[in-house]
Amino acid sequence: MKVASFTIAGTASYGIVTDKGVIDAGKRLKAYPTLKALLAKGSLDELKKLAGEKPDYALQDVALLPTVPDPDKIFCIGVNYATHLAESGHPTPAHPMIFTRFANSQVGHGQPMIRPLESERFDYEGEMAVIIGKAGRRISREAALNHVAGYACYNDGSIRDWQRHTSQFAPGKNFAGTGGFGPWMVTTDELTDVTKQTLITRLNGVEVQKAPISDLVFDVQALIAYCSTFTELAPGDVIVTGTTGGVGAYRTPPLWMKGGDVVEIEISGIGILRNPVKDEGSATATRAA
Repeated sequence: MKVASFTIAGTASYGIVTDKGVIDAGKRLKAYPTLKALLAKGSLDELKKLAGEKPDYALQDVALLPTVPDPDKIFCIGVNYATHLAESGHPTPAHPMIFTRFANSQVGHGQPMIRPLESERFDYEGEMAVIIGKAGRRISREAALNHVAGYACYNDGSIRDWQRHTSQFAPGKNFAGTGGFGPWMVTTDELTDVTKQTLITRLNGVEVQKAPISDLVFDVQALIAYCSTFTELAPGDVIVTGTTGGVGAYRTPPLWMKGGDVVEIEISGIGILRNPVKDEGSATATRAA
């Protein structure tokens, strides 16, 4: 299934995205008003039962939200592709490099990513997000994939100069509206081996990043095992697995996103996350199709 969070006529909900439209699960499954609530009860099977019902809305009539709008935790993994390690000059780490994002730093598919007033160094980072579906602490590598609900596209938009104020990345990763998350979650039954997928980033239609998911330094199982050691992973938590080589900061000259740009993150088997870029304080950007 493709599962998205969205608003329609000012009301937030979630549901199944099909070729014919969106099936509103929020209004059918009253006990689970949000995707996170559904995952917390382990009720993805109840959602699957709705898959054959008549869609309520055309996809273009809903405003997509971040796939999980209200996660308890968002873990982002730094320099986790071999090509990005090479371009950045970092040595291969012994352990995953982890920083956190806040939920209000994210926007959904079609919504503008915001370049803040404080910087012109707004960089793209195409990534794959892992959505946790089952709680766990000290999860073994062998059991890790049993805790995954699905996968989504992510743009870990970075304010590079603020990221590099110190060795801690958080300031450059948490300006409001700088991260894109979506357009939906594809459940694991459709992606039994996610390492076979390919990640591509395009800026204004030009390919700027491309790599197989198999190029991850620490794979999904390793990240779940590591993160669940120091904290309990909860349903709806998100692990953003890292970006590949080709980011704007390491190009000559650097390639920064600016108002009027359109950035796309595509992962085969999942979909395309597309966001216009807006300079903070400018007129409202047109929603991307």
